[in-house]
Amino acid sequence: MHIGKRIKEVLEQRQKPVTWLAKEINCERTNVYNIFARKDINTALLAKIGIILEYNFFKEISDEFSKTEKVRK
Repeated sequence: MHIGKRIKEVLEQRQKPVTWLAKEINCERTNVYNIFARKDINTALLAKIGIILEYNFFKEISDEFSKTEKVRK
């Protein structure tokens, strides 16, 4: 999973602008675009974004990991 792309998708689903998220996480709009480009992210930042967007990214990552493990067995 490309976490930055997923964050962008969830933000769009919530119909919130990038400027809103930037304000909520106390950073510049350009930094949010940098987050969208990341394949991985600091867990504390991901938790903060998840709380703000009311979305559990960790569950999604865990579910994806579980599917991958089942395929390997």
